Amino acid sequence: MKIMFIGATHEVTGSCYYLEAAGRKFLVDYGMEQGPDYYENKDLPIAPGDLDFVLLTHAHMDHSGNLPALYAKGYQGPIYATEATCNLCDIMLRDSAHIQMFEAEWRNRKGRREGKPEFIPAYTMEDAMGVLRNFVRCPYDKIIKPAEGIEVRFVDAGHLLGSSSIEVWMTEDDKTEKIVFSGDIGNVNQPLIKDPVYIKEADYVVMESTYGDRSHGERPDYPVMLAEIIQRTFDRGGSLVIPSFAVGRTQEMLYFIRQIKEQGLIHGHDGFTVYVDSPLANEATTIFSENAYTCYDEEAMDLLKKGINPLFFQGLKTSVTTDDSRAINFDADCKVIISASGMCDAGRIKHHLKHNLWNPKNTVLFVGYQAIGTPGRALLEGATEMKLFGETVQVAAEICKMPGISGHADVNGLLDWARAFDNKPKHVFVTHGDDTVTEVFAQRLKEDLGYDATAPFSGTEYDLLENKCIHEAPGIRIVKATASPKASRAARAYEKLLAMGRRLMTVIRKNEGCPNKDLDRFARDIQSLCDKWDRDDI
Repeated sequence: MKIMFIGATHEVTGSCYYLEAAGRKFLVDYGMEQGPDYYENKDLPIAPGDLDFVLLTHAHMDHSGNLPALYAKGYQGPIYATEATCNLCDIMLRDSAHIQMFEAEWRNRKGRREGKPEFIPAYTMEDAMGVLRNFVRCPYDKIIKPAEGIEVRFVDAGHLLGSSSIEVWMTEDDKTEKIVFSGDIGNVNQPLIKDPVYIKEADYVVMESTYGDRSHGERPDYPVMLAEIIQRTFDRGGSLVIPSFAVGRTQEMLYFIRQIKEQGLIHGHDGFTVYVDSPLANEATTIFSENAYTCYDEEAMDLLKKGINPLFFQGLKTSVTTDDSRAINFDADCKVIISASGMCDAGRIKHHLKHNLWNPKNTVLFVGYQAIGTPGRALLEGATEMKLFGETVQVAAEICKMPGISGHADVNGLLDWARAFDNKPKHVFVTHGDDTVTEVFAQRLKEDLGYDATAPFSGTEYDLLENKCIHEAPGIRIVKATASPKASRAARAYEKLLAMGRRLMTVIRKNEGCPNKDLDRFARDIQSLCDKWDRDDI
């Protein structure tokens, strides 16, 4: 009975744990690495086809994003997850597959001219569709038995719709050990979804530490704060543009705006329009509504019992087609535009920035983390101009942010979750945090709670029957060549182009079922663009 740590060790993303127990081999999560990658990850110790099953904590790509790749390499077994996680993965993994295929197509087009071997994408749409057929929907709080000698229960982690901590009981030779995987632990008092469930018993704990070294600070009154921003923007005759992540954050913004309208917090602009211009966000909002009765918190459920949809209000308009999106910028009235992507590095939000950044009457409001190097980060740091679709746009709009919004528990929330155990676990493994953060939080668990806690590196193995480390792997840092400034600029320009290509694939999918004459016109537009840029001199 053992666990091997594969991903999200001394790093925030790439969650993956390999376990052997009761004669079975299985994974908990199989996520993508996103953002900076500092340490090498060990490969799975067995062929994917030899795995018996997978347990999935939630739908975010850094936990689920590599599941189609696992399928592509031969895995045909079940993937156990909550109902809402299955629903969100259905849209998110298909979207990810389109991205993989588009990037491979571009690389191969360029590589053929350079005589390079064919680039194979991590997975295809067929792989995504194949793995999605193997998802097994599990209710919260009910024990399931994926194999003889192994029992599993999903409990609400309060991080994302359908997110879970996973309790696993493993029995060998009449001895049972319980290991708990925290998943991503949610922030308390988030809109819509429930607070994280505290688990009372565990022999071992694998625990995240994303915010293990800092606090979110005092929680603002978000509806009041948002209302103040809308009010002053509308009073000067402008519109509010909100770059927002499609799954989770967009739904929170809708929840706040419904409250604002219900409470009459905006004066002199009754019935203002709110546009959600993101097909993925619109699909995700539908999934939120479909899973309300199993995932919503008490406040949201009280609204439903009164016949009120907490994500709908008068003046809400959803944009699906590109024509819908373009039409928003010809609406001269004061309005709110919520659009993806959340960091302004791709998607329809860039069109809205082009039409709104130059006007001092308007406001751009950031409601999520902006990574270094993204356009969103540049705007927050005071950029005076921005290049959008080959045109330099002056930044005259008000730029502001709503602080403290996070789907993750801060250090105090993490400690509250950890201290809920009635008895001290035998060992706590701290993962899913930036390099030193994992060490810092492991030390907090030792000092504050008296827990035996460590922060393993990838490849570390631990015997869960004997409570001892079998192999303590060292952290192997990834050494990357330093690129020249010119190469870095070229890489950023190419990444922007790739982002637009991914957006084009999304738009194409959304136009399925449109009238033939519209599809023919769309095809001609794309053909014209391809003819212009498919040159021999590039």
